[in-house]
Amino acid sequence: MLPGETAAKETKENHLPPQNPEEKQKWEEAKAFYDSLTPTKKPKPPKPHNAITIAVSSRALFLMEEEQKVYQEKGLEEYVRYQLQHENEPFKPGAAFPFVKALESVNKHLRKLYPESEDLFDIVLMTNNHAQVGVRLINTINHHNLLIERFCMTGGNSPIGYLKAYHTNLYLSSDGQKVQEAIEEGIAAATIFQPSQNVSVHEEQLRVAFDGDAVLFSDESEQIVKEHGLDKFFEHEKAYENKPLAQGPLKGFLEALGKLQKKFYSKGMRMNCPIRTYLVTARSAASSGARALKTLRSWGLETDEALFLAGAPKGPLLEKIRPHIFFDDQMFHVEGAQEMGTIAAHVPYGVAQRHKNKPLQNSK
Repeated sequence: MLPGETAAKETKENHLPPQNPEEKQKWEEAKAFYDSLTPTKKPKPPKPHNAITIAVSSRALFLMEEEQKVYQEKGLEEYVRYQLQHENEPFKPGAAFPFVKALESVNKHLRKLYPESEDLFDIVLMTNNHAQVGVRLINTINHHNLLIERFCMTGGNSPIGYLKAYHTNLYLSSDGQKVQEAIEEGIAAATIFQPSQNVSVHEEQLRVAFDGDAVLFSDESEQIVKEHGLDKFFEHEKAYENKPLAQGPLKGFLEALGKLQKKFYSKGMRMNCPIRTYLVTARSAASSGARALKTLRSWGLETDEALFLAGAPKGPLLEKIRPHIFFDDQMFHVEGAQEMGTIAAHVPYGVAQRHKNKPLQNSK
């Protein structure tokens, strides 16, 4: 054995834990003390393949109206220069901000119950911003104490191609065109809008409200309404009550939420679960509600509450629910929710897109 190898062996042996029980206990106490000094300010982000990945654009997460105005009026170079000059000024929260904060709150609850679990929400900032703008985004994220470790900044190119690579479960953006592209790629997506008045969301629960047709379900029944009227629709739903509807674009996201809810249920937390889901539909309960509920049952899914409004406005009930986000395929309902202070997101899917109302002015 060479002299250097002897020294290395001795060094290694000197660092092995002692075998004497008394010395071993002292060793373990010293190690525990050392481990307690390790910084733990930020928990480890979940691994992508185990996580429920929520991709959110920078203009959905933060208010960037002034910056967008600079870009539109003066071009890219001046836009980047402006961002660099103001990179120590954090952006204000945007429409998706309360939703993201609620996701992180759920993660904290899950980590307490399942310290080693990686079945968590993972938020990815997905933006076509220039990489130089990244410093201001990082500063803003740290300022607001958000845990967003993964960025995708595409420098002007569409980020849609990256969504599948990130195993995205939901994509939120303020750009309707990009959302449409994502939907066409089979990715759950919605255009999120800033409410017209102050937002009031539930502070202790993540609350997510879904429309039924063309959101959780396909638009097959909605086509009957548009083409043949309500009477034919009621007849159709009664005749096909026991035939499950095909899935809609956000069925997978409800499924992901349900997966996390079950982790809380297994700990006896069904009644005080940090996640609560709602079906808020224009369907009438007596005439067409059974098929909707039986469809969810056939998928092994449920919502905590089901509200059948029989065509009544959704805004007032959403105001009572105070969801962090409400998904609907019709701009009429998105507008109504927005006017009542609800964060609403438009899902551009199905027959309703051929019967659009006047486009809603989006807050960038």
